[in-house]
Amino acid sequence: MTNTESTAETAGAEEPITTRDPLLAAVRGDIRLIELGQPFFTGMPCSPNHPGFRMTLARRHGDLVRPDGGSAANEIIVTGGHVGTHIDALSHVSQNGALYGGVDAREAQRGGAFTAHGAENLPGLLRSGVLLDIARVHEIDRLPGGYEITVGDLEAAARQARVRVTAGDVVLIRTGWSRLFGEPDAYLGRETGVPGLGVEAAHWLAGRDVVATGADTTAYECIAPGAGHHVLPVHRVLLVESGIYIIEHLALEDLAASGRNEFAFLLAPLQIVGGTGSPVRPLAAVSR
Repeated sequence: MTNTESTAETAGAEEPITTRDPLLAAVRGDIRLIELGQPFFTGMPCSPNHPGFRMTLARRHGDLVRPDGGSAANEIIVTGGHVGTHIDALSHVSQNGALYGGVDAREAQRGGAFTAHGAENLPGLLRSGVLLDIARVHEIDRLPGGYEITVGDLEAAARQARVRVTAGDVVLIRTGWSRLFGEPDAYLGRETGVPGLGVEAAHWLAGRDVVATGADTTAYECIAPGAGHHVLPVHRVLLVESGIYIIEHLALEDLAASGRNEFAFLLAPLQIVGGTGSPVRPLAAVSR
């Protein structure tokens, strides 16, 4: 027996083994995970620019029964990469033919998949998260359709929550609009518009060097009544000019109700090679 083995056996027999990693110690504590993603289902709200989500059973129990009586079911899923709760890759938007960093969009998309800024390059995120509750600032449950969130709104929400937005944060914007997710026509706001950030507010976030930002709406940015998605300048500011990822269709009501404005933000995109975005299931981790 080596000295190392002897020490390990003695430590195991006489005292509990403790971790030296403070992150693992925190995880072993009393942690609550708050869901930030919407459920995926056939007929869910979807931007008119993207193919919708469809799921059906491809095999049902009883279609094939094994000799021991076992059976299995499975499904087929068809969806766009920007349907439901998802994150935009930097290949998603170009301006004057260029992606983030001046990459030629036409060249990058040859062959039907992006060779630069594809969704496989989206990072997994374990970051400090900040909730800026704009609806709460205005003392209403839900911002009106077409409302443009201003720099003043962001600053007021930060003061109210007693938080500071710093480099590397993930900033989530609550409008209260996710309350309409079960009503697709109302949620998409074709006639009413949808609340969201304006260009100056996007520059405010970019100036603080956040890594990602998201909202509880279909397009993140302000959509005027009847305007649709024909112009999306905030996407240009964040994705093309700043390299900041955008997360859309968040569910922020439970997080807002928890009263936690700062939290650990967790997100793991799918590695869709050459894609422009990925469905995700983000979580907020807080101590109880």
